[in-house]
Amino acid sequence: MTETTTRLLIIGPPGAGKGTQAAQIAERFGVPAISTGDIFRANIKGGTELGQQVQAIIERGELVPDSLTNEIVADRLAQADAAGGFLLDGYPRNVEQVHALDGMIEGDALDAVVLLEVDTDAVVARLLKRAELEGRADDTEEVIRHRQDVYAEQTAPLVELFSERGILVSVDGLGSVEEVAERIASGLDAQLAAKAGR
Repeated sequence: MTETTTRLLIIGPPGAGKGTQAAQIAERFGVPAISTGDIFRANIKGGTELGQQVQAIIERGELVPDSLTNEIVADRLAQADAAGGFLLDGYPRNVEQVHALDGMIEGDALDAVVLLEVDTDAVVARLLKRAELEGRADDTEEVIRHRQDVYAEQTAPLVELFSERGILVSVDGLGSVEEVAERIASGLDAQLAAKAGR
C-alpha cells in the first residue's frame, strides 16, 4: 500500500454526534482524532500553564482566542502520530483558523470535510434529553438554541469555503450511530477516490 496521508475534518452543530463519529472515522483511517475541546480539558485537568490560561478565559465567559488555539493545534499536528494524517474536530471554527491551518500543513490542504447536517429541532430535543439525564440544569432550551445559532453563523462561511474547494462531504446526521457512520464512510470513499483521480 502506498504511503498516503489522510487529513480530515468533521463539522456539525453541537449535539450532532461529532465526537462519536470522529472516533469511528479516525479508527477506520488509522489516524488520531484531534479535538481542541479535549486538548483544552486535558490541560485544565492537568493544571498546565496552558490549562490555566484557557480556564481563566473560559471563566470570563470568553472564547479562547484564535492565536492560542492555532498554537495548540500546530503543536499537536507536529507530533509523530499525526504525520500520516489526522481527523480534526472543533477546529477550524472560522475562516481565519482555516488559513492558519493551511499554513500549518503547507499546501497539503484537507482531503475531505465531513459536514453532519441535522434538523435543529431534533438536535435541541436530543440535547435537552441529555441535559436532563446528566443533570445539566444550565442547558435550557434557550441556551441550546443560542449555541445552534452561533454555530450556524460561524460555520456558514466555512461550509461555503470547503464547498468551493471541492472537499465538502455533506451527510445526514440523523439516524442510528451505525447508519450515520455508513453514510460518512461511503461519502468519504467517494471523495477520496475522486481526489486521488485528479
